[in-house]
Amino acid sequence: MPVKKVIKSRLSRGSSSETGKIEKAEEKVAEEAKPRLRIKLQAYDHKIIDNSARQIIDIATRYGADVIGPIPLPTEILKFTVDRSSFIHKDAREQFEMRVHKRIIDILNPNPDILEALRDINLPSGVDIAVKI
Repeated sequence: MPVKKVIKSRLSRGSSSETGKIEKAEEKVAEEAKPRLRIKLQAYDHKIIDNSARQIIDIATRYGADVIGPIPLPTEILKFTVDRSSFIHKDAREQFEMRVHKRIIDILNPNPDILEALRDINLPSGVDIAVKI
């Protein structure tokens, strides 16, 4: 059920003190509904992902947008255990791990110039970028 319908149904049966609270809640929902770009970066090397995040933030600030981030997310660690020999030595094993570093950048009130600049950005290989509007 959409927020406005819930608020209107509560307004019709609530007291005046409740309506004031509901109106404040409605204003908060309107403020949170501002357009934003959420950019998710993933890479195996933390230096590369930090440089890429810095490039994206420079582009956004050059065009006058508000930027939140980069917010580091927990590093995903993938562990693999492999037998050293193929047949007899079951106790001899090697362990490998891959670390996936992640960052999130939010750009508030983006304009078409920012979208065009982000489309043309040259990021190093090994950096995965996902843009969500």
